Amino acid sequence: MKMKIRNQADMKIDKSDVWQGWKKNLCIAVPTTGLVRVEWMMARFGQVIPVNWANGDVFQYFDMYSPMGWAVADARNFCVTHSVNQGFEWTLFIDHDTIPPPDTFLKINKYMREKKYPVVCGLYYCKGSMPEPLLFRGRGTSYFDKWKRGDKVMVDGIPMGCTLIHNSLLKVMHDSSELYTCKTLAGPQVVRRVFETPRQAWYDPEEGKYNMKVGTEDLFWCDRVMNEKVLEKAGWGKFAKKHPKYPFLIDTSIFCQHIDERGVMYPANVGIR
Repeated sequence: MKMKIRNQADMKIDKSDVWQGWKKNLCIAVPTTGLVRVEWMMARFGQVIPVNWANGDVFQYFDMYSPMGWAVADARNFCVTHSVNQGFEWTLFIDHDTIPPPDTFLKINKYMREKKYPVVCGLYYCKGSMPEPLLFRGRGTSYFDKWKRGDKVMVDGIPMGCTLIHNSLLKVMHDSSELYTCKTLAGPQVVRRVFETPRQAWYDPEEGKYNMKVGTEDLFWCDRVMNEKVLEKAGWGKFAKKHPKYPFLIDTSIFCQHIDERGVMYPANVGIR
């Protein structure tokens, strides 16, 4: 018996009357395991809503899409496919273990209106007994620390836990990425590999040793944007020329906290407000 493969990667844009008269401005993408803390729910649904946004059980001005139970890269790929194919202008990733401050939507609304930066990320720290900030300049160089809280910092590596991306970038990457199949309870589904968690191992006969390269899907995505000239292809050529080394903005005033399943926040000694 053959199984029908659903191809989400090439679905047509929904032009139903539900959105008539509304601009599909922002898709909020929440990759999740399906379990979230109440602190996250309070932060997510306690956001201050900007003027002329709609908020309720039916999201009119923005959409929320939450694939559950996937590996992180796969979940993000489903989010990108949904946002791009539905014709949204921006995508905002809010991970289920990242707690944004209550004025996050107000701040990202300003970035969306000004359209000066194609990628804007909030500040948060890794989980651990000695949490470190997740903002990077270079690879293998540890974290970048030449900033103060409230600064706007240009970097070449960001996390995705609270990140706003203009869909012109995601569309270029989506259209040029290979198709692959994910197995789900509803059957196989086809998406495009915009995000990928690098897992490579090889033997070097000249040096007589094995090598291994692993990483995270967020830095892999950042490297793709820079190496494949995505900014230039997406119409951000002037911006790319102005920021050739560090094209991603981290607004450290959007200070989020990481939270684990026990409710421990990182860093633990700083309040989220």
